Amino acid sequence: MTPLKKVLAGAAAASLTVVALAAASAPPPAEATTARTPATVVEKLTGPDAPNNTWGRWDIKSTDLGIMWDDGRGHVLTAFGDTFGNAWVGPGGGAPPNGNWRSNVLVRSSDAELADGMLFDWAAQGPDGYARQIIPSKKIDGDEITTIPTTGISVGKRQYLGFMSVRKWGPPGMWDTNHAGIAYSDDGGSTWKVSDTRWENPDGDDPFQMQAWVQKGGTIYVFGTQNGRNGPASVAKVPAKKLLDEKAYRYWDGKRWSKDESAAVAVMDAPMSEMSVRYDTYSKRYLMMSLVGEDIVMRTAKKPEGPWSPAQTVASSTDYPALYGGYFHPWNKDGEIYFTMSQWNPYNAYLMHLRIDRQGNIVDPNLVADASFERSDVLGDGSGGTWGAKPNSGIDTSPAAGFTGDRRAFVRYNSGWRDIWQDVAVERNTHYRVTGFLRTSVNSDNGFFGARTLDGTPIGEVNFHSVGAWTRFAVEFDSGDHDAVQVFGGVWTNSGDIWMQLDDVSLTKVP
Repeated sequence: MTPLKKVLAGAAAASLTVVALAAASAPPPAEATTARTPATVVEKLTGPDAPNNTWGRWDIKSTDLGIMWDDGRGHVLTAFGDTFGNAWVGPGGGAPPNGNWRSNVLVRSSDAELADGMLFDWAAQGPDGYARQIIPSKKIDGDEITTIPTTGISVGKRQYLGFMSVRKWGPPGMWDTNHAGIAYSDDGGSTWKVSDTRWENPDGDDPFQMQAWVQKGGTIYVFGTQNGRNGPASVAKVPAKKLLDEKAYRYWDGKRWSKDESAAVAVMDAPMSEMSVRYDTYSKRYLMMSLVGEDIVMRTAKKPEGPWSPAQTVASSTDYPALYGGYFHPWNKDGEIYFTMSQWNPYNAYLMHLRIDRQGNIVDPNLVADASFERSDVLGDGSGGTWGAKPNSGIDTSPAAGFTGDRRAFVRYNSGWRDIWQDVAVERNTHYRVTGFLRTSVNSDNGFFGARTLDGTPIGEVNFHSVGAWTRFAVEFDSGDHDAVQVFGGVWTNSGDIWMQLDDVSLTKVP
């Protein structure tokens, strides 16, 4: 972590508050699948406990999605959707009185060291210093309730931002849009103008209401879905310099590129939503991340029109309840893939990581089972893919204690050693990294996190003391002649009642 990141982490800890339950304006997705999550959490990007301290700096306490693109000037711009300030209490979206509701906000980063997180160094601000709304919205239910970004790109010195004008929210996974539109900025994102370019949606079935853009050479490929989360995906193309010229678009009709949008056919079957597409030079393939059902998945193709590969699960909603919106970081390279994931509760965005091979297949996934403690109500004995713990330990479901999702593990005691552990199979003589997020009571003075042999001998560990806000710890080690290790975290409790909470643990190979 860079010095500036450490400063911001301290600022985030100082602004930590309790988040209580409240009614939300729209429900989260439906029940989860049982797929395993190969991706790992790198950092909470927004809201309480986020090292960026977006709450204290710009009144971004809770926010939606996380659309990223390279601005062509050495920065990455990130546009968030519905955003709420200090009065927000959650879970989920919803505008409380004096909640400083903005339909969209924009931040910027020049951080290229993503392994330890992503630093935001600028936001489009209003006179009050808060992040301001960059695309107008009426905020009238049944007319235009909000305007949410779905994609962004830079062409020359101009920034473009695709968005959907939402008329009203419906049942889970359903909403009605008025149109999809494009805004642009000629001053690096400080100010924006909404263009006349639109995809109207009078009958509710226009296939380009949520868009994803990717540029290859001088062409921008425009992927689209209908409003809601239940439609297929289609694709169009347009010369990069004519992105605002509706007559320049050509839509894939299954055989050729047509001038007629109504001729567009599905290149991926329903249900598809919240797409993000990048051309990956490492695998020489287009990568598409999207929400399918309740999980974030990834597909690959050598051509925008396909054929597209079967879906690979990236993040399961069993591990991250009510997740949505997987959006690629534009500076991914050498098979290292970073992306944003959003969760309805705690209604914020996270930086995630996974690794792919030359064929675009996910490799070296997280080896820890139930990494986010969402799959069980109790802790077991640590074997067979379960977490182990001694008495006075368990699963915490208090909303105020959340990092990701609904649950995390805890130990609490007043005398001796208390820890949480899991036996994990590994390859011999292989380099690994174990990471986890933890926090402790203020009187904690001696704790350890890392990996040990099955008989309890440490292989690699870090010592921690009082940890106020959720903090990421990482330890690298060599497995030596062991084919299994114990991932663990615990505290010595020799000075009164002490507790530790642990969440989002990972064990992955180090390339």
